[in-house]
Amino acid sequence: MEIGFKSRQLNVLLIFGLIWLIWVVVIILIKKELDWTAYGYLAISAGYLILYFYHKHYKYVTIQNGIIRLNGPLGKKMRVSEIKQIKKFAGDYILKSNNKELSINTQYIDQNMLDRLTAELDKLKVERN
Repeated sequence: MEIGFKSRQLNVLLIFGLIWLIWVVVIILIKKELDWTAYGYLAISAGYLILYFYHKHYKYVTIQNGIIRLNGPLGKKMRVSEIKQIKKFAGDYILKSNNKELSINTQYIDQNMLDRLTAELDKLKVERN
């Protein structure tokens, strides 16, 4: 099961990426040459657009083959069988095992998907706080 980002979250990344890209194009049209700031703006634009396409392709949370994974550049994963405690704090889910902790920020997740995630976590017979 894949739990994706809110569409608003994705749209914000796309809009910022396009705004920075348009700004670079305007600078090129006005100045007719690129200086170091234009390259910086281009890098910012590329960063937002890369992040948009990454989040669009790789969903926020994936639960497959008994592993729950937070997808990202520094993504974390944990075996579902290792989860000893599920804590809900400030709307986030904190999954704890003996030696790991995995925090899922629910503000990034669409409400329908959040209900599916909650149902999956409710299936686990572990301690809740």
